[in-house]
Amino acid sequence: MVNPMRRLRSPALALLGVLLYGSAGYMLVQRWAPFDSFYMTLITITTIGYSEVRPLSDGGRLFTSSLILGGVAIMLWTLGIFTEILGTGQLVDYRRRRTVDAKLRKTRDHFIICGYGRMGTQVATELVKDRVPHVIIDHNPEVAARMGRQGEHTYVEGDAAAEEVLLEAGIERARGLISAVDSDERAVYIVLAARALNPDLYILARAGRPESIRRLELAGANRVVSPYRMGGHQLVQMALRPNVVDVLDSLVTGGSGVEEMTVEERSPKIGLTLAEAGLLEPDGAHVLALRRRDGRLEVSPSPSLRLEPGDLIVALGSEDQLEALSARLI
Repeated sequence: MVNPMRRLRSPALALLGVLLYGSAGYMLVQRWAPFDSFYMTLITITTIGYSEVRPLSDGGRLFTSSLILGGVAIMLWTLGIFTEILGTGQLVDYRRRRTVDAKLRKTRDHFIICGYGRMGTQVATELVKDRVPHVIIDHNPEVAARMGRQGEHTYVEGDAAAEEVLLEAGIERARGLISAVDSDERAVYIVLAARALNPDLYILARAGRPESIRRLELAGANRVVSPYRMGGHQLVQMALRPNVVDVLDSLVTGGSGVEEMTVEERSPKIGLTLAEAGLLEPDGAHVLALRRRDGRLEVSPSPSLRLEPGDLIVALGSEDQLEALSARLI
């Protein structure tokens, strides 16, 4: 975004030229001192209306007339541009954009949300609740202006399928990308561009039509979500198992949560059993499952199960319990 104050460069140079023209003219025509010449030029082009510094000759009056015609016009031009910049909020928007750009440069390990419609808005709201850093991309200028006024989200205005826009959103250092656009065709292009720029990126895409699920997976999406399928599944579960759904919802919203954590290659706990690694403490988080790198799943794993590099642990507990469990794996 270009600094709107740059628009004042041309009128400022013209105004400087008028000041030099006026000062030099009075010095030559009236034989005045430099300061008197400058002062007379200044009060003339600003139309302040003070009395003349000294009596003017006919040549001086003629020169003053030319100075009024040119100088006042340039002064009004300068003031008009300056008033427009302030009155239309261009300077405020520029400073806000500069703040957002500074946040973008510092953002790491974040999610990129493509599309800020109903789905994207809800996704962003959930990420804010979980205090997860994120960047929103939307091509609608009105949506970008609204996000700028709210000041709650870091955003980029543009087409999420464009490589330069994804790079501006920090895709090379992002944790994942969530495509929440309404068009399945645009979603395919977004996933293709994102996968090309970051082959290791975790990509989650929304599919409006069932036949689009396979296309998005072929384009490079790790997971594809169909809101209609998910909504239908949730409705059936609430109809058949309402108490189970209530319990699961209360676990997530009532201060507890389910979190996944990976056993890194450098973890000192590799080779130890779950019990030896201190992952089964009575007052700690409860380990629900462990998934091996090859996909094998151990539900309610045995205390004698040994940890291997790349294991994915799913645990249930409070925020403090989950943080303590994650710390033990480091």
